[in-house]
Amino acid sequence: VQLQASGGGLVQAGGSLRLSCAASVSILSISVLAWYRQAPGSQRELVGNIIRGGGTNYADSVKGRFTISRNGAKNTVYLQMNSLKPEDTADYYCRAFGSSGSSWGQGTQVTVSS
Repeated sequence: VQLQASGGGLVQAGGSLRLSCAASVSILSISVLAWYRQAPGSQRELVGNIIRGGGTNYADSVKGRFTISRNGAKNTVYLQMNSLKPEDTADYYCRAFGSSGSSWGQGTQVTVSS
């Protein structure tokens, strides 16, 4: 599976961004699609995921602010980020989990200014 993440940019604290992750296959065939992030000098961490059945899970740090959704017709998963904080600044990655293993997309940079 090839993944293409996009939508990052510079935003002020309190603002919003929507990231997209386009897959090369039907996203409904993927067991789990996850968003991760990695801030400078930090380990990559899980932001949240969406499972094939449509259920979602989120890290406590983003719960209530971030929402993961998908569009099966476009084979795309989205990460809607609201009420952004400077600590949300990171490179954001999508990852697909399937029967043959996992695949990473390239990162998209999000910078939140205070």
